[in-house]
Amino acid sequence: MGGPPDQDAGLSVGAVAQRLGVAPSTLRTWDRRYGIGPTRRSTGTHRRYTPADVARLEAMQRLILAGAPPGEAARVALDGPSGGPSSPRGHGAGGNRVPVGGTTAGSDGAEVRGLARAAMALDAPAMARAARTALGRDGVVRAWNGLFVPVLDGIGRKHAATGGCVDVEHLLSTVLAGCLAAVPLPGRPRNARPVLLACAPEEQHSLPVYALAAALAEADVAASLLGARVPARALASAIRRTGPSAVFVWSQTAGTGDPAWLDGLPACRPPRRLVVGGPGWVRDRLPASAAPVDSLGEAVAELTSVLGRS
Repeated sequence: MGGPPDQDAGLSVGAVAQRLGVAPSTLRTWDRRYGIGPTRRSTGTHRRYTPADVARLEAMQRLILAGAPPGEAARVALDGPSGGPSSPRGHGAGGNRVPVGGTTAGSDGAEVRGLARAAMALDAPAMARAARTALGRDGVVRAWNGLFVPVLDGIGRKHAATGGCVDVEHLLSTVLAGCLAAVPLPGRPRNARPVLLACAPEEQHSLPVYALAAALAEADVAASLLGARVPARALASAIRRTGPSAVFVWSQTAGTGDPAWLDGLPACRPPRRLVVGGPGWVRDRLPASAAPVDSLGEAVAELTSVLGRS
């Protein structure tokens, strides 16, 4: 009757959930806990998501997948520019600036800008020096959240705006993975049975799993990192051969987030714990045995608590 078209009225929670590849209940939780939700009200009591609302949610999701805690990711997304182009590679949040992100001991705007400049110059030695300094001073989780994530997000913003910086992102990811892999393994690990870390089948984004392996090493937890694109059959074989205390599986993209195969993973004696992370998973279809986590810190806490209980 002469009203605006459906798209002008905004998107429903179901439509936005489908677009982001998350459950509608996840969006409602983010709205309730962090205040990042729909701002437009349609007729009646239903609230609708505007394009700017969706852009902020996409920015929050990209920060979470890079390891930021959900509350901090929401704060950065709400403070940042809205409505910018989204990054298809999963790091950027639109625009051309490098966000500072959360404040952690020793990580400040100058340090973030320094690593970003080294990355843009493809200066691998300078990137490695900055990464090693942050890891040695702050530890893995703080370095990840306070330095690595903001720089990765900023490069993603540049890629979204220009279509470039693919070489920058690849080299920085390679350097960071090398620095994380160099974190010393525990001399006397707390666990007799290892923790298995793997990416879902066909999932190529493995940097967050390198970060988790390094953070577990700092916590004196022995972990076996299987890497990217681990076939379900190969993960099942590794479970049978090692009898792990826990298994962590990462899915970053919606194309790798179908959890149907997780129920087919073999059981262990004593039982192993299944933990999943990343925004790719279809959360409302996860098996009851899978414990989802939303940040690097949560993953470390969940996996170490399993060891404590055992």
